[in-house]
Amino acid sequence: MSQLPDAPIHRRLGITITEAGPDRCVGTMPVEGNTQPFGLLHGGASCVLAESLASIAAVLWAGPGRIAVGVDLNATHHRGVRGGSVTGVATPLHRGRTTATYEVAITDEDGRRVCTARLTCHLRDAGPRAEPPGGSSAGTAMPAEPGAG
Repeated sequence: MSQLPDAPIHRRLGITITEAGPDRCVGTMPVEGNTQPFGLLHGGASCVLAESLASIAAVLWAGPGRIAVGVDLNATHHRGVRGGSVTGVATPLHRGRTTATYEVAITDEDGRRVCTARLTCHLRDAGPRAEPPGGSSAGTAMPAEPGAG
């Protein structure tokens, strides 16, 4: 998936995007290194996986020169996972001109549902590019926030 922008959080959590399109985005994440103190997959890690997959699908739906910004995320954690990896699949629930909503089903290696999440993204023009916080960073740029200037 070399056409996707680099996301440092994906490296930190070990997220690998295996399929990316506006109709379906799939990714995996290891449980090891992403657990809470009791040894279970951290719910926040599941949320990062869900938001990443849905945001990628939404920005691909939005098209060139547009970005997707998550504005609402909810997640229900159905069961704990102690090892292996999880797989998330984002599929659209609504796709419009200014918003897109995706459901993300996260399953364990046995296909059991671990988490169900829903992300709504605001779709907008990319606008001018700004330097990341802390100065320049090897060609990495972030979209400027509205009203930044």
